[in-house]
Amino acid sequence: MTTINDIAKLANVSRTTVSRVLNNNGYVSDEVRKRIMKIVEETGYIPSLSAKSLRTKKSGVIGVILPKISTETASRVVSGINEVVASENFQILLTDTELNKEKEIEYIRLLQSRHVDGIILLATNINDRLISTIEDAALPFISLGQDLPGVTSIVYDDYHASVDMTNMLIGQGHDKIAFIGVGEEDPSVGVERKKGYFDSLEKHQLLINDSWIQLGDFSIESGYECMKKIVKRNEDNLPTAVFVVTDRMAIGAMEYLREQGIRIPQDMAVAGIGASTLSQYVTPALTTIDYFNKEAGKKAAQLLLQQLKQKKEKEKFIQTYRLIKRDSV
Repeated sequence: MTTINDIAKLANVSRTTVSRVLNNNGYVSDEVRKRIMKIVEETGYIPSLSAKSLRTKKSGVIGVILPKISTETASRVVSGINEVVASENFQILLTDTELNKEKEIEYIRLLQSRHVDGIILLATNINDRLISTIEDAALPFISLGQDLPGVTSIVYDDYHASVDMTNMLIGQGHDKIAFIGVGEEDPSVGVERKKGYFDSLEKHQLLINDSWIQLGDFSIESGYECMKKIVKRNEDNLPTAVFVVTDRMAIGAMEYLREQGIRIPQDMAVAGIGASTLSQYVTPALTTIDYFNKEAGKKAAQLLLQQLKQKKEKEKFIQTYRLIKRDSV
């Protein structure tokens, strides 16, 4: 394995000069710099991150904790994070909790043991153990998706997005609107989106029918099953629209309606949240909310890099959104 000493010998310079070039720290003439980098490229030399960490007290690595790495939302957020941190010569280390809140705590401790410089958490819940673990880690920390106490957070405007979507359905003439949501352990998706739906119906003095409300688990399959329960329980009083809190579940709901010969949107309108790529290509195209996930990832990375440069007080940022009306309503 090639070492920094080997590079120095081949370039006929000191180890310190090679270190300056590799770390872009200190003056080295252009001619010497080019000679060293040519040798680095030819030998395939890879600087030791652990050695650099010992010298600088920085690892050059940002930890990212995802709730489900396979989702399009996570992919967009990570793309935004990586675009920003890579421009500052940082790398990212990804972990995937598979929606297991215990793993959020486990991975914070794991990333701390790997000496990451900071952590971005796509949070799905808020609890005392999580807050305590973050405090104990004593690392620069950004929460994306939940407003965590004591942590700089970027939150989606779930409440108003839900109000706007429900209002839009009401404006289309729907007065019997079903709802497919998720459990309240997720405050943003499970609580705020449901509250927006309830408040909009109440403001317009419309009926809130418990048999039109079902909770799933974010999956396409659960959207299908929730829609099935709503239809089976209300065969003589079907809602004319259904608001689903994620695109994935909305697509599952649409599949069940198609199987039953219930036309979308003529018999029942369907709306989701997430602006997934698939939402454009299902038939009919799904009305949805775009949260600009990649931009949220960029913002999270920028805030974390700012914290690495100087300690800042907790801040809260609300991510903007837009309602995309398509053929499903």
